Amino acid sequence: MYQSQNPFQVPQAAVPSSGYLAPTLSGVQLHVDRDVPFLVECAVRRGEGLLAENGALCVQTGARTGRSPKDRYIVDRPEVTQHVDWGAINQPFGVDAFEKLWDRAIRHVSQQGELFVSHLRVGADPEHSLTLEVITERAWHALFARQLFVREVDSSDEMPLGHWTILNAATLVTDPERDGTASDGTVILDLEKRRVLLCGMQYGGEMKKAMFTAMNYLLPETDILPMHCSANVGETGDVALFFGLSGTGKTTLSADPARFLVGDDEHGWDNQGIFNFEGGCYAKCINLTPEREPIIWNAIRFGSVIENVVLEDKRRRPDYDDDSITQNTRVAYPRDFIEKRVPGNRATHPKAILFLTCDLYGIFPPVAELSKEQAAYYFLAGYTALVGSTEVGSTEAIKSTFSTCFGAPFFPRKPREYADLLMKKLERHGAKVYLVNTGWTGGPYGGGGQRFSIASTRALIHAILRGEVANAETDAIPELNLRIPRFVHGINPRVLNPRDTWHDKSDYDRRKRELIQRF
Repeated sequence: MYQSQNPFQVPQAAVPSSGYLAPTLSGVQLHVDRDVPFLVECAVRRGEGLLAENGALCVQTGARTGRSPKDRYIVDRPEVTQHVDWGAINQPFGVDAFEKLWDRAIRHVSQQGELFVSHLRVGADPEHSLTLEVITERAWHALFARQLFVREVDSSDEMPLGHWTILNAATLVTDPERDGTASDGTVILDLEKRRVLLCGMQYGGEMKKAMFTAMNYLLPETDILPMHCSANVGETGDVALFFGLSGTGKTTLSADPARFLVGDDEHGWDNQGIFNFEGGCYAKCINLTPEREPIIWNAIRFGSVIENVVLEDKRRRPDYDDDSITQNTRVAYPRDFIEKRVPGNRATHPKAILFLTCDLYGIFPPVAELSKEQAAYYFLAGYTALVGSTEVGSTEAIKSTFSTCFGAPFFPRKPREYADLLMKKLERHGAKVYLVNTGWTGGPYGGGGQRFSIASTRALIHAILRGEVANAETDAIPELNLRIPRFVHGINPRVLNPRDTWHDKSDYDRRKRELIQRF
């Protein structure tokens, strides 16, 4: 275990660069940019978590075991109001109400005795990045931020997208009547003043997705496409992108032992290629095994943070099959914990783009190549499923959904802006787009169908990346207007046409019409 002469000594020059806390620092023990062992020690000392058998810090996030979309707001300032697609996803919050709550949060955290301040970066490409100061009450939140965001930052650098601050007042309970919030917790983004306020939120993913939303707002103005996708690179330098909601295979399929990882969730696409927004990964843990997901399994070690995973015995062995707390169990770890990763956290233009569509109906084929027009359509439709939903309040473990840009909750601008950028990138760089069904075949979910295995989907993806699917003879699926390959090496041809996998063909036809109506 890490040791120091005085492990909780505060550096004399420990003052946040933002100055938000400066007037109220009297009596506060401030821990600035401390290393992983120190933050783990603090979290255990303060009762925030336990060390699991594999060395990871195991924490629980309370009543909220996922994101809270109904509690998320954007400050409605004149400078941003015309650029935001306001509605149920991007809810407006008044300027005066925000400033009052921000001041209340500053006073609250300044009375906690200990605070943790981290200086980090969002965006692996220095030309398209921002500096980030994270102020937290919890040591494990500071650890989470250190492992998820980019750590390589020079505080003297002026990043093109400016300096941002996250203030995470995890124990501050909001009052809807007093504060104008929907409940006892909230996430508010002040896009103009470059601030993010979290109150009453323990779930680590709220910090991560708040900064993803900020990047999604900022980058389109510079002709950069922000993407909710994972990315990896083959031995020959071919780049693949995997779009999809949580649980549809984005992280799992990009964590391929045969390829080099760029990142598992958030990327930008500029004129040089693609770059990761983050310095770490945030993977689902439910039903995790070393056989199916060896890279993720091996990344869970000392320095990782596992959320809401049950420790099953006195040895504190994680039980990844136990969903008694939530289906949305998670692990956060840095890219450093992955041996096969792309240096520099960046890569060239993609060769293949895969839209991971988890079809609960069992109607879609396992793979189909899309035209540019079809790519724009499916990008805007975002048809997939919520698998072990990352959102609180979900009463079902799995259900169909349409999520624009394969990540509607994180895109503040109008969807057409992102779709236009995608079309521009496809036309300029010639990437091929494929629809890949990681959902059900042979029948619907709960009605006799079976979900495609990780192994079979990975085999299809390898065939795509070898060029087999693009060069294959194809058949058409009536009404869906999808072209499917007749033969893929190593794949049972019967599986390639979804209708052939159904015992009752008339039932397939009926359910296909139902799905088309949903579109």
